[in-house]
Amino acid sequence: MQDVSTFDPNTFDPTDSAASADSQPAVVDAEKERKQKTNFNKLQKRLRRNVGKAIEDYNMIEEGDKIMVCLSGGKDSYTMLDILMSLQKSAPVKFDLVAVNMDQKQPGFPEHILPAYLDSVGVDYHIVEKDTYSVVKEIIPEGKTTCGLCSRLRRGTLYGFAEKIGANKIALGHHRDDIIETLFLNMFHGGKLKAMPPKLLSDDKKHVLIRPLAYCKENDIEKFATAKEFPIIPCNLCGSQENLQRQNIKHMLAQWDKAHPGRSENIFAAISNVAPSQLADGELFNFRELEQQQQGSHLGMRQTLLDVVNID
Repeated sequence: MQDVSTFDPNTFDPTDSAASADSQPAVVDAEKERKQKTNFNKLQKRLRRNVGKAIEDYNMIEEGDKIMVCLSGGKDSYTMLDILMSLQKSAPVKFDLVAVNMDQKQPGFPEHILPAYLDSVGVDYHIVEKDTYSVVKEIIPEGKTTCGLCSRLRRGTLYGFAEKIGANKIALGHHRDDIIETLFLNMFHGGKLKAMPPKLLSDDKKHVLIRPLAYCKENDIEKFATAKEFPIIPCNLCGSQENLQRQNIKHMLAQWDKAHPGRSENIFAAISNVAPSQLADGELFNFRELEQQQQGSHLGMRQTLLDVVNID
């Protein structure tokens, strides 16, 4: 220890101090950690705010709801469950959450990961086992897209299970980018102006589907999932044509946003701001009877002017 009486402040060099040298990396690490924590808090608040706004705008959750949260093992469904569990603690209404994963018996699916995670977070859950993989492989020829049949089988099973456990809402993890991409997939490959609604009543009128992440950007979800270290299960078992087409759309939108920042936001805003009279769907707008709604005031004025001319 240095004798204070011999200390000369004029000759003191802090760079010569072993203590200072040792503390500098610690200071840098602490600052980096502080920034990471600040950025994560902002990200989490943004996601919670967006989910809360979607829930409010579309009345997704009401008092006494029992919500079946569909969990695939991907970043989106993990994030949805995490945010809903967080909101559940502070929401003005009381609702229950039940996480449900459907094990479709695809080869290589790690069955232990989801139960271990769900046990760790303390949420009620069920693993529904249904070998739809074999059914799809048997019916769909090699090289043809399997998504249509696969999704129908999965949807039917989940609908039935929701009814079995008494869930009146089914939460799906589709985010804003999914909705925009689906819009273009339907336009380019289906000839329909159709996307994914934030809230939907099933065809049989028995189930209400909600998409709490409808206002959330995929990029935010990716960052959140990385920070939370969710045990992601890669979705690389299908390799379907639909997924290839979706990747093409995703690339197109990324290029647009790079050249014209904010374009995706405008596209999503357009989905929420539809003017049926400015499109061409006769089922949504009655074009055939516009003449009956036409105001006749200008015709009356024309006749009055003709009468005046005829008097002369």
